[in-house]
Amino acid sequence: MADALILPLTPACADALAPFGTIIGRASGAPEIPIDYYRGAVRVSVPAPFVSESAVDITLAAMDPRPLEVRYMERHFQHTQAFIPLGGKPFVAVMAPPGEGDLPDLSAARAFLFNGSAGFQMHIGTWHEFPFALQPDTDLIVILSRQTGADLRAKDPATEEAHGPDLDKKDIAARTGRLIRVDLPANLSQPSE
Repeated sequence: MADALILPLTPACADALAPFGTIIGRASGAPEIPIDYYRGAVRVSVPAPFVSESAVDITLAAMDPRPLEVRYMERHFQHTQAFIPLGGKPFVAVMAPPGEGDLPDLSAARAFLFNGSAGFQMHIGTWHEFPFALQPDTDLIVILSRQTGADLRAKDPATEEAHGPDLDKKDIAARTGRLIRVDLPANLSQPSE
């Protein structure tokens, strides 16, 4: 049985997320591009420049709540993956900063609460688990490298770990003896299973 590492929830904001990535939304703090075709009715900014060494897919993740436990974490070497909510539903993302080691620094892992008004884009190498829905039928747009999909499909059937040119997905619980859990406040409780 893995020892539990309990992470408190941190509200997602530009400063808190900076070691891991960038907020995608009005709260990003990105300056507006000085282009005015619509007399101020349309304002455009670039909160995060997307980087990818291969073709990119825009996918839709339709999510339902699942236990707030992180057994696997992954990182990407060739792209800056992004998650953008649709419908304004809250979700949780667990991340650890990029590092040189073979495993994430679990002492630096954080759990972020996104209220559904903004998404995020991770720095290359940021360790993460796929976001957790807090409500049924939570939709996220996921922008990712097509190489990641190929790397995930080639997972090891015994360990369910996956490795490839863009992906390093590891069973953190098996490798460290620690299972990460998110401390969800009662006012955010997930529906009963």
